[in-house]
This record gives sequence, C-alpha cells and structure tokens, in this order.
Amino acid sequence: MSLYDVPNMTGGIDETLVEVATAVPSFIIGLLIFVFGLVFIGGSSTQKRKTGYSDMPMWATMASLSVFLITLMLSLKEGLINIEILGIVISVTIFSALWLFLSRGKGEQ
Repeated sequence: MSLYDVPNMTGGIDETLVEVATAVPSFIIGLLIFVFGLVFIGGSSTQKRKTGYSDMPMWATMASLSVFLITLMLSLKEGLINIEILGIVISVTIFSALWLFLSRGKGEQ
C-alpha cells in the first residue's frame, strides 16, 4: 500500500471527470466560469481593438450560449453536473439573450 494511488483511466475520461467532480465539487463551476470569461473578455476585447467599440450584450450572449452547450454535454453523464447549476446556466443564458434583444445597437437611435 502506497501513500498515493496512481489514477486509473481504464473507465474512460467520463469516469475520471466524475471522480474529479466528486472530489472537487467546484471544478465544474470553475470550468464553466473560465469558459464564460474567456469567450466574453476575449471576444469583446478583440472586437474593441479591431472596430473601436465592443458589443457587450452580444458577447455576453455568445459566452452564455457556449457555457450552455458545454453544460448540456456535461449533463449527459450522471454525476458530472447538478440540476441547480443547469438551472443557473439556463437563466443566465435567457437574461443575456434578453439583454441582447432589448439593447440598442451602435447605429440605432
């Protein structure tokens, strides 16, 4: 018996992700926040650098849709994501889409 057991991936990557999510419950939440921030900040800063302005509602919607798709893929395997997290992601996606549809564009009065 050793002090540290080497991880075993004979069950596949999905079993390993379930074990990681069980051992560190905030891992999936951190992953989703990282993806949202990467898409939101990366997209808006690139658009601001190229055009001189940034469409924040559009990038919030793009980031939330990206996180929503990842959350849907994670919900296929039992034990990876909670229903509460799925509900929060759905509500953030809906609110960012409402922000996009109710906001004015650069050329609108």
